[in-house]
Amino acid sequence: MKFTSTLLLSAGLSLAALTPAAAQSDYPDRPIKIIVPYSAGGIVDSIARLIGEKLSNKYGQPVLVENKAGAGGAIGVDFTATAAPDGYTLLVVSPAYAVLPILQKSAKWNVARDFRSVEGIGVVPNVIVVHPSVPAKTMAEFLQLAKKSKPPITYGTTGLGTSNHLSGELLVQEAGIELTQVAYKGQTDALNDLLTGRVQMMPLTSALAIPYIKAGKLRPLAVTTAKRAVSQPELPTVAEAAKLPDYAVGTWFGLVTQKKVPDAIVNKLSKDVVEILAMPDIKAKFDGLGMELDPMAPAAFDAYMLAEHAKWSKVMKQAGLEAK
Repeated sequence: MKFTSTLLLSAGLSLAALTPAAAQSDYPDRPIKIIVPYSAGGIVDSIARLIGEKLSNKYGQPVLVENKAGAGGAIGVDFTATAAPDGYTLLVVSPAYAVLPILQKSAKWNVARDFRSVEGIGVVPNVIVVHPSVPAKTMAEFLQLAKKSKPPITYGTTGLGTSNHLSGELLVQEAGIELTQVAYKGQTDALNDLLTGRVQMMPLTSALAIPYIKAGKLRPLAVTTAKRAVSQPELPTVAEAAKLPDYAVGTWFGLVTQKKVPDAIVNKLSKDVVEILAMPDIKAKFDGLGMELDPMAPAAFDAYMLAEHAKWSKVMKQAGLEAK
């Protein structure tokens, strides 16, 4: 009897040990959720739906996009952080994911502790544009104007921690100038005031800026990314034009999941997302969003986001901004 009990216990332990591996090899065998921490219709939502549709086709399982907006993105991130670590809940991330924990006490997640990367997707460059009434045709002229302007030149943003704000604040610190941020609830309001000259400058995503630049309603000065934008190769970077070699801001995007999701599942998702990003129809659609695709493997994207968190922690501290 003792031998039989031992044998059964051993068999049970062996079966239990095999179960996680079997579950991983069958992945996915039910619907996957992609959480978007913003309302429907924006670029983050578009990314989730484009990739989700292709994953669904590939896996033969529904991939459901759920918009959980609020608190600047914190609600959706917190929801994902507490989901089961089984690979069935993914999150699309952007700069606010790394910046909000610096600025909001309500943002309880930790980039290193709570999540792991699935894949970096790419970057949308910002273009620093001014209203045509601003007497500066180059970035160098703009900085000279900013140094002597009283009151300071105004620039529009969609709130603290957004890429517009980060682009402006880093310029203030790197160039040693003073600018006044005017924060809006949404990009439409900010853009309207920029087009009428109520604010003088704004770092806009390239896809949004280009039509107004072509129409002569806004004047471009430089792109904020480390490299020139593919869509506007004639525009210098801020680093080039202003001789600020450390200046670089981009609206980056990627996919993450919970920290304890097994390697096998993360590696599968990463491989499949890379294959999707290489599809010509997907590339064309991302081009339309102003996205410059730059797939980044999980470990590399983890390191990149940690570096972004450290970088902006320093910038926010220097700006005197504390978590509220």
